[in-house]
Amino acid sequence: MGQAIPDQTVDTSNAPYVIVSSDTHAGLQCEDYRPYLDSALHAEFEDYVAERHAHRRLSEEVNAEFIEEWEGQNAEGLRGAYDPEVRDKELDADGVAGEVIFADGDAVTGQESPPFGAGLSAGQITDPRLAFGGARAHNRWLVEFCATNPPRRAGVALVPITHDVGEAVAEIEAVAGQPGIAGIMIPTMWHGFKPYGADHYDPVWAACAETGMVVHTHSGEADFTSYGDNVAMYVNEVPFWTHRALWQLLFSGKFDQFGGLRYAVVECGSYWVGDLLWKADVNFGASNKIKKMGSRMKGLISRLPSEYFGTNVFIGASTMSREEIRRRHVNGIDALMWGTDYPHPEGSWPHTVERLENDFRDVSIEDARKLLGLNAVECYGLDLDSLTEIAARIGPTPAQLHQDPELRTPPDATRTARWWMEEYNCELRY
Repeated sequence: MGQAIPDQTVDTSNAPYVIVSSDTHAGLQCEDYRPYLDSALHAEFEDYVAERHAHRRLSEEVNAEFIEEWEGQNAEGLRGAYDPEVRDKELDADGVAGEVIFADGDAVTGQESPPFGAGLSAGQITDPRLAFGGARAHNRWLVEFCATNPPRRAGVALVPITHDVGEAVAEIEAVAGQPGIAGIMIPTMWHGFKPYGADHYDPVWAACAETGMVVHTHSGEADFTSYGDNVAMYVNEVPFWTHRALWQLLFSGKFDQFGGLRYAVVECGSYWVGDLLWKADVNFGASNKIKKMGSRMKGLISRLPSEYFGTNVFIGASTMSREEIRRRHVNGIDALMWGTDYPHPEGSWPHTVERLENDFRDVSIEDARKLLGLNAVECYGLDLDSLTEIAARIGPTPAQLHQDPELRTPPDATRTARWWMEEYNCELRY
C-alpha cells in the first residue's frame, strides 16, 4: 500500500494532472470467455451465451435507435473493452494515465458479461459452481489483460464470498500479487447469506488486509423484485444497496480489527456521504449522546466514522457532478476518486477533458490533484512515478482546465465543512 500524500507535498504547479479513473470496465464478448472457463461448465455456458444473445435482440427491439447511434459513433473505442492497444489509445485521448478496472464492459446490451453474470450481477447467482466458475474465468482473463500494461491498470477480480469463505480466500490468494491486480469485488447484496458485518467473513477481510487487495462493491444490483419494470425506483434505490456494505464493515469494527483493510464503494455518487457522516459522527461522538450510544461502540471503532474516510474507506464517485465537487470537503477530500466509467455511456468518455474543463475550473489545484488521481494512487498503492511519466505525455494541465493558479485550499477547509464537529463537540470519549 502506498503512503498517504500530505497536503504540503501536492504539486500546485501547472504540471499535467495524473488522472486515475477509479471506475472503468473491461471484459470479453460473452462467448469468448469459453477458453478461460472450466470445461465442466461448458454445457451450462452454452445456455448462458444463448440467453445473452437473446437479451441483445430484446435490447435492440426496445432501444434500437440509441444502440445504433452509440455503437456506430464509438465502434473503435468500444473495442477497448477487450483490446489493450485500443484501450490505451482511448485512455490517452481522454487524458487518463491509470485506471481501476471492473467487469462488464458493455452496459448497453450486456454482451461483455462474465459467464453466468458473475460480474455486477453476481449476487443473483444461486449456484456456487456457476458463481465461482464465472468469476474465475473472468479473473484468468483479467490477469492477462492487466499484464499488458501493469503500471496503468489496476484490475479488480471477482470473488463471490457469500457462497464459500474458504474458496473465496483461495481465489484472493491466487490473484493477489499478479501484475496489475489491485482488489476484489464482492457481491453488492448478500441476499439470504450472512451479512458482511458477521465474523463469518473475517478470513476474507484478513486475506485482503494482508495482501493489500482493496475490497469493492459496485453499483448494479438492487432489490429488483420490488421494482418490476419501474426504472425510477431502481435508479433511486441502487445507491443504498451499493454502499450498504460500508456500514456493515465500519460499525462491526472490521477496519480496526484488520488495520490494513481498505474498502471502496464505486459508481453510486458521493452526494449521500456528508449527511450520513454527520449523523454517524453525532450519534456516536456528540457530547450529549455519548452515554446513550457512543459507549456501545467501545471495542469496535477507535475513531469517529468520518475519520475512516481517506484511510480505510474510499469513494469511487465516477463522474462527480459539480455539486458533489463543491461538497468535496464535507464528503471527504482524501477519500473521493474521480472516474470516467469507460466504456459505459453514462460516463465522461470520450469527452473527459471537456468535462473536466467545465467542472473543475473553480477548484484549487491541490484539491483537483487529489480527486483526479492522488487519492486513487494512495488507495491502491499505484506506481506514481510511472503514472507521472504517462501523464506528462497526455494529461491536461491546470491551465487547460482554466484554474486559478493562486487559489489555495484553506488548512481548515474540512473542519469548517464538517460543521457538526464543533456544533456537537464530536469526539470519541472512551
